[in-house]
This record gives sequence, structure tokens and C-alpha cells, in this order.
Amino acid sequence: MLRRLREDTRAMCERDPAAKRCLEVALAYPGVHAVWGHRLTHRLWNADLQLLARLLSHVVRMLTGVEIHPGATIGRRVTIDHGMGVVVGETAEIGDDVHMYHGVTLGGDTNEPVKRHPTIEDGVQIGANATLLGDITVGEDAAVGAGSVVTRDIEAGATVVGVPAERVD
Repeated sequence: MLRRLREDTRAMCERDPAAKRCLEVALAYPGVHAVWGHRLTHRLWNADLQLLARLLSHVVRMLTGVEIHPGATIGRRVTIDHGMGVVVGETAEIGDDVHMYHGVTLGGDTNEPVKRHPTIEDGVQIGANATLLGDITVGEDAAVGAGSVVTRDIEAGATVVGVPAERVD
């Protein structure tokens, strides 16, 4: 577990030029703290301790400004820069080496108890205030521009921007 904490910290240090030291990231970066909190709440959720997981995720949200449902799946070295206002829904799946900025929403588009949140594959970058809705897939190494609204799948390596999001590369 300590190895994963160091890995998360190093990933943020590598992606944020404002990070002067990894100790600074470990102590003062709410996006990193939110990911760490999620790792604990997700374990509780999977251990059939859903109420405890939800209560702890609520505390993490109050402390960090980032709301990650305990049922969401998050890969390794996921970073949330600035963090405030990020929302990750219950059935969202986030791969490895994903970088998100503030205000990102990975939201659902139905009230049915089905897969209803996005799947974000490895290496994706999601710009500030982007909204991704529904059971869609964002392909590996894709980029979503700030403020974009995405309601359809995005191909691997593509860059999309706008409302609705359109491919620009």
C-alpha cells in the first residue's frame, strides 16, 4: 500500500510543474488525498460495508472538494489537478495514468441500476469543467478539452473539444 501512495505522489509530481517536492504533493494536494480516500472507500464498498464507505466518502468530499463514489473503479497513477468540483459516478471506470482537472464530471444518464457512467481508458487527459455522460468509452491516450460535453465514445488517441464534443485532430 505504501508503494501505491508513493506511486500516486510521484505521478502528480511528474504531471504538475508547480509541484516543487513530492512531500508537498503528499501533504497539500487535495486531488491526491481524494484518490487515496477512494482507495479506502472502494475496499470498504467491495467488502459489503456500503454505509461505512458512503460515510467516509462524504468526509473525503468535505475535505477535498472531490466526490468519488466508492463503487467507482480507479486505476493506478490517476491524478486530479486542483480537484475542486470533480464528480465521479458509481459505475465509472478509470484506467491507469489518467489526468483530470477541476470541475470534471463523469456522470450518469439514467436512473436504472446498470452501467451508466463513462469508462476512461489508460492515458486519457480530461480538461477543466469537462462533462462526460453515460455509458461511453474514452479510448486510450485521448484528450478531452476544457468545458467539453461528451455523450458519445471517443476513439483512442483522439482530441475532442466543444459542446457537443467534436474531434479536432
